[in-house]
Amino acid sequence: MKIDIISDVVCPWCFVGYKQLEKALEKSQIEANIHWQPFELNPAMPSEGQDLQEHIAQKYGSTKAQSDENRQHLKQLGQSLGIEFNYSDTSRMVNTFKAHQLLHWAGLDGTDKEHELKLALLETYFTDQQDVSDHNILLAAILSIGLDADEAMQVLQDEPYATDVRVRQKLWTDRGISGVPAMVFGDKYLVTGAQGIDNYVKVIQQVIDEENEA
Repeated sequence: MKIDIISDVVCPWCFVGYKQLEKALEKSQIEANIHWQPFELNPAMPSEGQDLQEHIAQKYGSTKAQSDENRQHLKQLGQSLGIEFNYSDTSRMVNTFKAHQLLHWAGLDGTDKEHELKLALLETYFTDQQDVSDHNILLAAILSIGLDADEAMQVLQDEPYATDVRVRQKLWTDRGISGVPAMVFGDKYLVTGAQGIDNYVKVIQQVIDEENEA
């Protein structure tokens, strides 16, 4: 089953949604061909990033108490899915365009390296609290999945895939995607938000049933 997942590497609900989907696929005993699609939550984020608490307050109008409550909820939900969400007073929101370019490059050879890199970057940001706009941090993630660091550095410095990533981003926004995670099952069924394991199981079964009827 083909599943496109439109997401960003600094989106906690994208991490949650993927893990819920993963468990739903296991319960359904279905193998999926997952395609990660680029989306920037904050395309105008400056290179130096922004204090996360300040960013959330400005973007969503959340108070510190509300933000702390949301973080605690995420931590508990993450633990149930095998995710370790870590936050601190120094946590920052960062620009992710370089990360998306590396993901695009990692997926060019048709292997699972894009998938491996996506999960590595999610863990790097949310568990290790590291800056996924920093070249050294990105290269460490590249090395951790066995890709060539020199080639990756050329991608970061020369940005040969910047236009390709912009085109892919526009393709999905033109299709009405304005928030993530968003998942498209079998090129037909759009599901937005982290829907939970049982709901993903229902969607998977619906796709299978309709394919069998076709």
